[in-house]
Amino acid sequence: MTSTSIEWTEVTWNPVTGCDRISAGCDNCYALKMARRLKAMGAAKYQKDGDPRTSGPGFGVAVHEDAMTEPLRWRSARLVFVNSMSDIAHARVPRWAQASIWAVMALTPRHQYQILTKRSKRLATLLTDPAFYAEITDAIHKILDQFDGRLPVEDVDAAMRWADPRQRLRGEIPAPLPNVWIGTSIESDDYCWRADELRRTPAAIRFLSCEPLLGPLPSLDLADIDWVIVGGESGHRFRPLDLDWVRDLRDRCVQRRVSLFFKQVGGVRPKAGGRLLDGRTWDEMPSR
Repeated sequence: MTSTSIEWTEVTWNPVTGCDRISAGCDNCYALKMARRLKAMGAAKYQKDGDPRTSGPGFGVAVHEDAMTEPLRWRSARLVFVNSMSDIAHARVPRWAQASIWAVMALTPRHQYQILTKRSKRLATLLTDPAFYAEITDAIHKILDQFDGRLPVEDVDAAMRWADPRQRLRGEIPAPLPNVWIGTSIESDDYCWRADELRRTPAAIRFLSCEPLLGPLPSLDLADIDWVIVGGESGHRFRPLDLDWVRDLRDRCVQRRVSLFFKQVGGVRPKAGGRLLDGRTWDEMPSR
C-alpha cells in the first residue's frame, strides 16, 4: 500500500508496473517519468527497462508476485487505485497475474478497487470470457492454501459465492464484483470508442478518466457511465485545457445525473490553474 496525492483515491496497489504509450494522452506520462526516477534511486520494482520508443528506463512491464497479496493484510477498508504505475490490460500482463489480482479483490470485499485502462477492448474481452472466471477460482484456492486459514471466514465465503462454478456451467459469467470499479481513459474524441468497450465490460461502477483532456468530446456517450473524472495536463510540456470542453462535459453529466470530479485546470504545476469551474469545485463520487 502506498499513500498517494491522487485526489480521487486513497492508496495505490501495484502488483504490476510498467507500460507503453499508445495514444496522445500518454505523451507526458507521469508514471513513465516517476519510473525513471525510481530506477535511479534503486527501487526494486523499477529495474526493468521498457522499449525506448514507447516506454523507458524502469518502465518495462513486470509482475511483482510479492506485492500480489498486499491488500489481504490491510485490515481497515481502503479505496484502492490498482496499478497506478501500469495498465492491467496491457498485452504483456499474463492472464494468471490478472486472475490473481481479481482473486485478491474477491477475497477483500472490505476494500473498494478502482481499475483504469486505455486498453478497454482487451479488458472487455477478458471479463466476458467464462474461462477467465475458472482461472480466478483457481487463483482464489491458491491464495487460500498460501494463507492457510488466516483470512476472515466471511471474506472467503463472499469470494467463493461469487466464484461459484455452477454459474459457468450455465454458460454464464458471475455478476460483477461489487467492490470493483472499472474505468477507461478518453483524452480526445478519437478515443470515445473506449467507452463502448467499457459498456460491454461487467462492472459494479463504470467510470471515465478524461485526463489529460486534449479536446472536446462531442461523440462521447455517457449511457451506463457512473462517474467522470476530468483534468487538464500538468508539467513543462503541458497542453492547455479549454474550460468550454469541461463545461460541455459538466452539463451532460448534470443532465444524466453522472457524478463529476474536476481534478484540475492544469499548468506547469498540477495546482497552477486551480480546480474551480465557474466559481465552484466538483468533487462528486459515485455511490458505493
